[in-house]
Amino acid sequence: MLVTGGATGIGAAHVEAFRAQGSRVAFLDVDQNSGRSLAKATGALFLACDLTNLAALEQALAQAAAGIGPIQVLVNNAADDARHDLLDVTEASFERGIAVNLRHLVFASKAVVPGMRAQGGGVILNTGSISWRGGFGGMPLYMTAKAGIEGLTRALARDLGPDRIRVNCIVPGWVMTEKQLRERVDDAGRRMIAERQFLPDPVEPRDVAALATWLASGDARACTAQCFVVDGGWI
Repeated sequence: MLVTGGATGIGAAHVEAFRAQGSRVAFLDVDQNSGRSLAKATGALFLACDLTNLAALEQALAQAAAGIGPIQVLVNNAADDARHDLLDVTEASFERGIAVNLRHLVFASKAVVPGMRAQGGGVILNTGSISWRGGFGGMPLYMTAKAGIEGLTRALARDLGPDRIRVNCIVPGWVMTEKQLRERVDDAGRRMIAERQFLPDPVEPRDVAALATWLASGDARACTAQCFVVDGGWI
C-alpha cells in the first residue's frame, strides 16, 4: 500500500498503522528528514517527492511498485492547509493550491488503477476535511479542493466499481497533529473544540488511521462511494 504525504501527522499514522498490521508500505513526502526517520522506525519504503510535479509523482509511484509490489491500497493524504485570503489569491497561488490539495489525487489514482485492475480489485482512500462543511474561514482554495475531493470520490467509485476498486473519502475533524498543536491550537482553539466537538477527548491521527485500515480490509468489502467522518461529533 502507498500513502501520499506520509512523513508526518495523519500520514505518518497511516504508515505506522498499516505497518503494524504487516502491510508492505511505501510513502511519499517532500519532507525528507521526517520521511527518512519514519522509514527507519517502521521499515516502510520512503520516496522523496514533490506531488505537485506530476512527472516526479509518476516516477515515484513506479518506484514504489517496484519496491513493494503492485499497489493494492492508495491513501491520498497529502495536503497543505496554509491560511490565505481571497483578495491575495493570484493565478499562480490558485494553481498551486489546487495542485497540492486536489490535482495529485487524480493522477495518483490514475497511476495505480491499471495495477489494481490486473489484481482484480483495490482500494483508494481520499482525505477530505470538515472545514468546508463546518463553514471555517481563511482558506478558500483549500476548502474548494476538499469539497472537490468528495465529488472525485463518488465519480471514481462509480467508474471503478465494476473492477472491484472501492473508493471512499475519510473526512477528519480537527486532528491534534504535531503541526496543529504547534501552529493552530491556542486557548481560543481549545475553547472552540470544547464547545463544538461532542466528545471530550481530542481527535488524534491514530483515530483516522484506524478507520483507514478498516476501510482497506475485507470487512469493508461493500463500502464504496462514501464519506466517513472522524471528528468527535463536530459537524
